[in-house]
Amino acid sequence: MTTFFSNDSRIIITCNKRLSPYLQQEVTELGFTPVRTFSTGIELKGTINDCIKLNLNLRCASQVLYSLKEFQANGPDDVYKELSSIEWEKIIAADGHFSVTSNVDHPSIRTSLFANVKVKDAIVDRMRDNTGSRPNSGPELDKTVVHLFWREELAEIFLDTSGETLAKHGYRKIPGKAPMLEALAAATLVATKWDRVSPFINPMCGSSTIAIEAALLATNRAPGLFRANYAFMHIVGYDKGVYEHERQLLFAQIKDLSELTIIASDISADAINISKINAAAAGVEHYIEFTVGDFETTEVPEVEGGVVFFNPEYGERLGVEIELEKTYSRIGDFMKKKCKGYTGYIFTGNLDLAKKIGLKAKRRIEFYTSKIDCRLLEYELYSGTRRTDV
Repeated sequence: MTTFFSNDSRIIITCNKRLSPYLQQEVTELGFTPVRTFSTGIELKGTINDCIKLNLNLRCASQVLYSLKEFQANGPDDVYKELSSIEWEKIIAADGHFSVTSNVDHPSIRTSLFANVKVKDAIVDRMRDNTGSRPNSGPELDKTVVHLFWREELAEIFLDTSGETLAKHGYRKIPGKAPMLEALAAATLVATKWDRVSPFINPMCGSSTIAIEAALLATNRAPGLFRANYAFMHIVGYDKGVYEHERQLLFAQIKDLSELTIIASDISADAINISKINAAAAGVEHYIEFTVGDFETTEVPEVEGGVVFFNPEYGERLGVEIELEKTYSRIGDFMKKKCKGYTGYIFTGNLDLAKKIGLKAKRRIEFYTSKIDCRLLEYELYSGTRRTDV
C-alpha cells in the first residue's frame, strides 16, 4: 500500500440540497467526525482508504472528494501552474484514462469547459514531461476523476473518488414515471419516525423507489452491494484488498427480517411490474408485498406504530391541479379512516394541494427536488375531526 492512500487530507462529501443533515447522521454512524456541515455537503478529515468505506456505505451522498491541494488563483494560468506542480504520475497511470469535472465561479471563466481543459492540459503536460507518455482523457466518469473547485481567488483540486454519482444506488433497472432519486428517497425515510420494524405502507408507489429503499434500510443493505466500479479503483496504488474487505463487511451487516411488512400498491400494473424488477435487482423483492389497485384499497395492518408514506403527483398545469385536489382530499380520508395508530407522511412540492388533505401536519420537513421546493409533511393519525386550517 502506498502512503498516498493512507495520507490524511480534507474530504468533502457532496449531496443534493437539504440532504446534509441526513448525510451527517450517516457519516457519524460510520465512525467519522464531521468538521463542517453546509447545505450541499459535509467536510471531514480522512484518507483515500476512508473514502472507499464512505463510497460503499453512504445512501444520501453524491460524490466523495479527496483534496490534493488548495491554492490562490487569479486566472487560468495560475490554475495551470499550481496543478503542474502536483505529481500526477503518482496518481494517474501513464497508460490510463482520466476525466475532469469542475465547479467554477470566477470572472475569467465563462464556461466550465474552459476550466476543465486547463486542468487537463496541466495534468497531461506534467505527465508527458516526467514519463514520456500521457494518459487519455474524456468526459466518461468511469476511471480516474479530477475535480476543480474555484470561487473568486480560492481554488482547490480534488480526486473525485466516486466517479458516477452515488445518488443513484445502482439497482434501478427501469426508472418508471418521474422516479424519486434514490438518495432523496433514503433521506426522506431517515427523516421519518419509522422504526424499521413496524409495517411500512407505500400507496401510489410508482416504480417503488421509496418501498425498495425502506427494505434496504431496514435490512441494512448498503448501496455498495449494487455497484462494481468507482473512480478510486483507478488511482495508482489502489489495493483491491481494502475494497474487498469493506465489501465483505457490507455482506456481514445484512439483517434477515422475516417479519418485516412493507406493502406497495399502485393503480398501474405496469408500475408494479417495474417495481418487482427493481426490487429483485436490489435483492429485497421477498420483503415487499406488491398489489395493483387504487390506493384506497391498500391493505393496512391493524397495528400501532406503522408508517404510511405517499409521494403523490403535484402537477403545475391547472387542469391537472384541479383533479389532484380531489386526490389529495381522498388521501386525507384514507389516512384518517384506515391508518389509525400510524404516522402518515406526504412528500409534495405543492403546499396548496396539501391543504386538501384536511389534517394538521405535526412537522413540515424541508426537501428539494428538480428545482422544486418540497416538504415532507408528517401527520399523527388518530380519531378526531377533520380540519381545513392546515
